[in-house]
Amino acid sequence: MADTMSGPLDRDIKGGLEKSDAEYSEDDRKTKLGSLKKKAISASNKFRNSLTKRGRRHSRVMSIAIEDNLNAEELQAVDAFRQALILDELLPSKHDDHHMMLRFLRARKFDIEKAKQMWSDMLSWRKEFGADTIMEDFEFKEIDEVLKHYPQGYHGIDKEGRPVYIERLGEIDANKLIQVTTLDRYMKYHVQEFEKTFNVKFPACSIAAKKHIDQSTTILDVQGVGLKQFTKTARELIGRISKIDGDNYPETLNRMFIINGGPGFRLLWSTVKQFIDPKTAQKIHFLGNKYQSKLLEAIDASELPEIFGGTCTCADKGGCMRSDKGPWNDPDILKMVHNGEAKCHRKTFSGIHEKGISEDDQPCIKKNISFSKEVTVDAADYGHPKNHVEHAILSPVPESPLSKRCSSDQDYENSIPMVKRTIDTAWPTPLNNRDGLSKGT
Repeated sequence: MADTMSGPLDRDIKGGLEKSDAEYSEDDRKTKLGSLKKKAISASNKFRNSLTKRGRRHSRVMSIAIEDNLNAEELQAVDAFRQALILDELLPSKHDDHHMMLRFLRARKFDIEKAKQMWSDMLSWRKEFGADTIMEDFEFKEIDEVLKHYPQGYHGIDKEGRPVYIERLGEIDANKLIQVTTLDRYMKYHVQEFEKTFNVKFPACSIAAKKHIDQSTTILDVQGVGLKQFTKTARELIGRISKIDGDNYPETLNRMFIINGGPGFRLLWSTVKQFIDPKTAQKIHFLGNKYQSKLLEAIDASELPEIFGGTCTCADKGGCMRSDKGPWNDPDILKMVHNGEAKCHRKTFSGIHEKGISEDDQPCIKKNISFSKEVTVDAADYGHPKNHVEHAILSPVPESPLSKRCSSDQDYENSIPMVKRTIDTAWPTPLNNRDGLSKGT
């Protein structure tokens, strides 16, 4: 009986299995394919969401809000300048930063045409000098010998969170300096350290202070400085540093304190000041020999070297001038810097957000969506996670026939950012040359 009953059932099953795909209706195939596609999408979404949740948990721990103190007039000026740069294809994505643009505007007294020329010259110089890759490409093996003849370095932060840069000008020996290096190599080192400051030190200070930092405070110890130190080599070194800094890194000095300035230095100052930008000269404070109280008004004692009236000795680091003390040495802050946590989110008058410039250094502009007669949305390359930073837009960006095709928002939503390489958390040359007397910014 069992065999008799199972026969038809077996035949039905076998017959069903032996049916070819062609025997199924088109609707059946679509239904099956749709089901499989839904399952695949669901599995993919679950995987991606699991990564996103883990990333969000991590970002809640590490993320920090950076205060942006630009006022309405500055925002409007930056927006106009940005649109001018985009129209002339002068805005690579790596430099699409409103604070950087504001520094160039300030350097040219908010004259957009002059600021645009300065910006264009800066881009040409960076390409010719190799500034974009100098952090990786250049190795300054003679750093220890150089620092013996040019004592310099960052040490701590001031009360506003800015890094403090120190030079002991009276101990510089330019003639011995060029015996252990060349002026060309020293200039590469100088630029490399400036790049490290903008890529690591300023962002680290911004995170620590919870506000945007892109300027430093300088202490210039000129004890013993006189005309004999101002040799032809010294003049050439100061002139070259001043030009590079003034032309390409403007408005990065907040204030400078000159201490221990005697009669010899005052005679020298009349010669030196011709190498200094007039705007920089206005930021300089002569404190003479009784400077300790003034420095402590600006810098906490724990952040100020003992030799200048503070309490810090950095005994375990070989002394304050060699320690490179600062928030940029905090591993947690460095992780945040490398994750882009120091970025400000620039707001708009209209509350509309915009997206970044394309990574291939060309403006990538989608169709403008009008919200008013004066304000439109510029939706540039949204497909690159690196460029997904909310900025402000205050005026329209006309479409260009040279604009390239952008990735869709859906492409971005379905993408999973991947880290392609690691970044060192400590620099091989800890001391930096920045914002010294020769600086023209």
